[in-house]
Amino acid sequence: MRTSRMEAFSDGVMAIIITIMVLEMKVPHGEQIEALRPLLPVLLSYVLSFVYIGIYWNNHHHLLHATERIGGGVLWANLHLLFWLSLFPFVTGWMGENHFAAAPTALYGGVLLMAAIAYSILVRSIIAHEGRESRVARAIGGDFKGLLSILLYAAVIPLAYLIHWAAQAVYVLVALMWLVPDRRIEHQLAD
Repeated sequence: MRTSRMEAFSDGVMAIIITIMVLEMKVPHGEQIEALRPLLPVLLSYVLSFVYIGIYWNNHHHLLHATERIGGGVLWANLHLLFWLSLFPFVTGWMGENHFAAAPTALYGGVLLMAAIAYSILVRSIIAHEGRESRVARAIGGDFKGLLSILLYAAVIPLAYLIHWAAQAVYVLVALMWLVPDRRIEHQLAD
């Protein structure tokens, strides 16, 4: 099968996830700028999650652009990824509403961890379907950033119970790490 339907479906799901997250943000009561102060954690949580969904959308787009064909295993791996991404509105809202408390921050990290694992499974499913000499396999290589992300998320979950602001800092750090453009797939497509 070609990738176009899976890509279109995934794009739609990610757009809905972002829409749900923004609709969960409540308008403050009051006309003074101070009325926004209690909503700052909610806004910061939204911005972080928006960036993460954007990173997944961007990488997913590049991944599928380099993929020539997919099978049933790839479709299920993609649904597995979309499941974890669909939990972003819940954990984003819970973390923001509770001002980055330990348990919501840890659960946010758990969802980040599972989404990263699911993305890795999707990549490995595509490589298994297309072969080790495929463009995706050559582009991904050892996937240092992907593995580092998984390790950081796993380490940060217990840290959230000890120093929740440090866990938040790691979440931001990993997002910044992925904001640096990853040109591996673009280089493979250019070759």
